[in-house]
Amino acid sequence: MTQDNQNNSHYFSATPSGDASRHQFTIAGPRGDLVIEGASGVFSQHGLDKGTGVLLDTMRKREVTPPVAGTALCDVGCGSGVIALTLAAQYPQCTVYAVDVNERARALCADNARTNKLSNIVVCSPEEIDPDVWFALIWSNPPIRIGKDALHQLLDTWLARLNSDGAAHLVVSKNLGADSLQQWMESRRYAVERLGSSKGFRVFEVTHPQD
Repeated sequence: MTQDNQNNSHYFSATPSGDASRHQFTIAGPRGDLVIEGASGVFSQHGLDKGTGVLLDTMRKREVTPPVAGTALCDVGCGSGVIALTLAAQYPQCTVYAVDVNERARALCADNARTNKLSNIVVCSPEEIDPDVWFALIWSNPPIRIGKDALHQLLDTWLARLNSDGAAHLVVSKNLGADSLQQWMESRRYAVERLGSSKGFRVFEVTHPQD
């Protein structure tokens, strides 16, 4: 995961310090444009970052079976909510959990959901999610810069919460260890397919551990 501002150490902090000035930008959503506000101390404050753009573009080009109505979807490390809002707009019959440890990111994501009139988003910290909730889809631009051990722990936690037929779609920078991360996920007995590679990023589909 890359960062486009000088507060690189803060976007994965629970309580980022410094000014929280906001900046508005627009992205193309599945049912029309989405208006997003970014802020300092939150990942990708000035606009759509390259990695998330690659993920959304890759998924937009794929023909996929929509998740069953009423199922839960998840954006791990939601930041300002670009991925969560995209999922919510694309699958209005599902509930999207927008998860982040960063309280400023959560507030921002909730505001962006209201601005875009998306009522099927639940914004929460990781510990607030009911342990009985399982996910049909996880989309994420995971926080690579938290360190390898912490990243592995994060992915172990969330990939384990996929439904038996669920899938996670992750975007990872090639220069920040995408290929080694694929090998690690495969060593955990997940099935990993590379869906695309663009602008220095890989997009992976990760499915339930194989028997």
